[in-house]
Amino acid sequence: MFNTDIKVRFNHVDFAGLVFYPRYFEMFNQVIEEWCEGQLGYDFQRLHEDLNAGVPVVHIDVDFKLPSRLGDVLTFALTVEKVGRSSISIVLEAVCDDEVRLKGNLTMVYIEKTGGGGINASEIPPELKQLMLET
Repeated sequence: MFNTDIKVRFNHVDFAGLVFYPRYFEMFNQVIEEWCEGQLGYDFQRLHEDLNAGVPVVHIDVDFKLPSRLGDVLTFALTVEKVGRSSISIVLEAVCDDEVRLKGNLTMVYIEKTGGGGINASEIPPELKQLMLET
């Protein structure tokens, strides 16, 4: 499991001071970037520029359980559920004050750029796959 904290800031909230739900998706991306860099050793610069690869999200299923407010510190826990040939299934859960605020199931796909500007789902490199399985 990988954990990181995100403080709810003004740019995350609506007029009522509650997190505007699309901002959670930005937070999800931040957590994934921090996981790739901090735990896997594959920051997004290395993935995109050196390996011509990426891990875009292709499916999200989220349960919004309780609202989060300006100033809350959300602890996000990322758990890898399954790593396939080219897909990664993860669970992201945000907790604040011992309350689950939201839980998301995400599917990402390892992609590589091809000649001519295209992209294709590709097999996850063995070293990266092993690191993901250790999360």
